[in-house]
Amino acid sequence: MSGVNGRPLGRRTFVLGSAAAAGSAALAGPLAESASAASFGWSDDGSNYVVDTGASLVFKVSKTNGDLTSLVYKGTEYQGYGGKNSHVESGLGTSTVTIAQSGTTILISVTYGTLKHYYAARSGENNVYVWTNKADSSVTATRYIVRVKAGLFLNDEPDSYTYAPTVIESADVFEKSDGQTRAKHYSKLRVMDYDYIGWTTGSVGLWVVRSNHEKASGGPFYRSLLRHQSADGGGLYEILYYGENQTESERYGLQGPYVIALTDGGAPSSSLYAGTLTTSWADSLGISGYVSASGRGRVAGVGISGRDTAYAYTVGLANSAAQYWGSARSSDGYFSIGGVLPGTYTLTVFKGELAVYTGSVTVTAGATTTLNTIAIASSNDPSNASAIWRINNWDGTPSGFKNADLMTYAHPSDVRAASWTGNVVIGSGTETSAFPCYLWKDVNSGIIVYFKLTAAQAAAAHTLRIGVTTAYANGRPQVVVNDTWTSAVPSPPTQPSTRSLTVGSYRGNNNTFTYSVPASAWLTDTSAYNTLKIYVASGSGTTSFLSAGTSIDAIDLLA
Repeated sequence: MSGVNGRPLGRRTFVLGSAAAAGSAALAGPLAESASAASFGWSDDGSNYVVDTGASLVFKVSKTNGDLTSLVYKGTEYQGYGGKNSHVESGLGTSTVTIAQSGTTILISVTYGTLKHYYAARSGENNVYVWTNKADSSVTATRYIVRVKAGLFLNDEPDSYTYAPTVIESADVFEKSDGQTRAKHYSKLRVMDYDYIGWTTGSVGLWVVRSNHEKASGGPFYRSLLRHQSADGGGLYEILYYGENQTESERYGLQGPYVIALTDGGAPSSSLYAGTLTTSWADSLGISGYVSASGRGRVAGVGISGRDTAYAYTVGLANSAAQYWGSARSSDGYFSIGGVLPGTYTLTVFKGELAVYTGSVTVTAGATTTLNTIAIASSNDPSNASAIWRINNWDGTPSGFKNADLMTYAHPSDVRAASWTGNVVIGSGTETSAFPCYLWKDVNSGIIVYFKLTAAQAAAAHTLRIGVTTAYANGRPQVVVNDTWTSAVPSPPTQPSTRSLTVGSYRGNNNTFTYSVPASAWLTDTSAYNTLKIYVASGSGTTSFLSAGTSIDAIDLLA
């Protein structure tokens, strides 16, 4: 059974990069107070509010701008690198900062224009609970960065290490002397794949437990930077809105809680993401935009029929105000998504990352909207169409194609990448693994697929389909058959306008291009190979891997 945004109830994620089911980092209630909780309280050192959690954590928040200026765990300072504090975006500037204590909870409130930001501490816990409410576009606030001093943790995710000698793209992608690439973008993970990020020495762990992302954008499959290390220190991110390869408009409202958690080396407590969005102790704190559990509803589906059981299915809810998701049970497609704000949502069922069903559902506070079995029409899954040949299966991702896995954590120029060129022969058994996951106008445009047709097949017109997952600079495929028939240049679909293929993300707006190839285009000699050349058409982009390009989902020739 799924919890909020699909996180399985009671399930625990142990290390950075481990895939939990889709879900929200949320709070199930206070942890047990430690024996040292008697020291719980706060003080004012003139420049900062100093909070002692009564456990092993003392932190400071600037009274001027709301920056987190100190994070001391068991006597060791973890905050800061390069003279920078931890803060929203790159720091808010002069703000109104207040503090209040209510029993076993301390709340620091930061107001900067229309933006409100909060830190909370609970007696006996080594956690800092954080909320950010961006009400409108008047304030730039798209992330919270926990800045960690250099030398305290080993770098166990080297692809996001951002100190390398050569800049190869946009001042944020680097190349080492051995040809491997590095960038803060290279996280490998989609939002639904992680509950928390951070580092551990074995005896000390520093983590950011993510929020449920209900006010973020991009859905469960979105990828953004999560953390990085450099010679100066490290950064852990909670992304509130990230514009790179973004498919949705920014949502406004309260993001959180997300949690800065210190441990004795292990993973954060599972109570921080056990499946509920809200926590009762925060109900009365007066946090702007906060909605308690009683003000939320649930959507539950009896099941999903028409699934391809070889694939995982995800159910997403989205409107202009919020987004949620949950995993469908593999046995029957049952799903349950809780903690949903009241409203009417578009409900989408994804096979892998490919939308195969859309509908509408209305959620009311304090109630569960129960849906009968959702039937996926056979025609909604392009894999069900009869094909003469098919390269890869349709699932909304380039997974299975050459270099696909590497591209979530490396630049296409990386020495670890196989050649982006090379043609494909249908029937070879290596059609998918030999076909590059990405095509660029200036790199491998004109790749050739060789295939044979029977006499009956060659006597008929056929539909060719090319599925893409995103595109850069309006790159889209134009095809030539047997050097005699050329398709029209298709219109570009709506895709993100920023970088994508070079910053670890293939996720955009899935689109299928169809080409009606006449019978006259085929060779009548059944022993000869027909050729399909796929070019990238676009007048945009620059050169090399920043020329117009596209990510491929599947290619097939229908019977």
